[in-house]
Amino acid sequence: MSRPEDILPPDLYYDDPTSKKYTSNSRIQNIQASMTHRALALLNLTEPSLILDVGSGSGLSGAILSAVPPEQGGPHTWIGMDISASMLAVALERDVEGDMLLADAGQGVPFRPGTFDAAISISAVQWLCNAESSVESAPGRLKRFFEGLYASLRRGGRAVCQFYPRDDKQKKMVSDAAIKAGFGAGLLEDGGGTKQVKVYLVLTVGESGDITGIVAGMDGVDVEDHRKRRNKKGERPNKRDEIIRRKHRMEGKGKVVKATTKYTGRKRRIAF
Repeated sequence: MSRPEDILPPDLYYDDPTSKKYTSNSRIQNIQASMTHRALALLNLTEPSLILDVGSGSGLSGAILSAVPPEQGGPHTWIGMDISASMLAVALERDVEGDMLLADAGQGVPFRPGTFDAAISISAVQWLCNAESSVESAPGRLKRFFEGLYASLRRGGRAVCQFYPRDDKQKKMVSDAAIKAGFGAGLLEDGGGTKQVKVYLVLTVGESGDITGIVAGMDGVDVEDHRKRRNKKGERPNKRDEIIRRKHRMEGKGKVVKATTKYTGRKRRIAF
């Protein structure tokens, strides 16, 4: 079966009939809701925040952001951006609470630096892996997107991008683009089987390289549990060996891993 992004550019693929059909499909609504809740859990927001929704479409994810109860840190205010005018028109018909902008994420994120506390993107980033003209390239589109997203987030902010990579090569291309833009990045895969798996790219501003081991909820390990494991029975394992073993495990799962060097696991000197 052909992937939608291989058929037409998103602004053409999501025309008026397709946008309305997509939004009214109960199966898509349930999947979208599940992935948005997962993204929110990974964002780990503890208070009402301003969130950017990249590829917001008809506002299915945004409606969930607006409905987060106070005891879970909400409700959140959100701004959506999408390349499909038809999708945004459906969002207006649905009278969603967020503000929306017609924009191509592959050309950047057109907001002032530090505008947002967090960002999500559900089922959109894979569209950036296709060049829409002979003067563009997938790496170039990803570079502009992640650099713009990085600038738009406040320091300490986090973004979660759920996407459907075609293969491991594309998965690595997306992750590498995020790291080159300055993000700390980690990949999480939910579900079993090729068709059911959901890939989440978790990004932080203020960290660098792979962050899988320090983000609660990733790799099935809670942060506090991770710390406790390191000190089990009062013994502290060799830090370098532990890091290398963890890297091998993550590489086997196709996750982002920084190169091992002579400095891996070495305690940094405090600079005065």
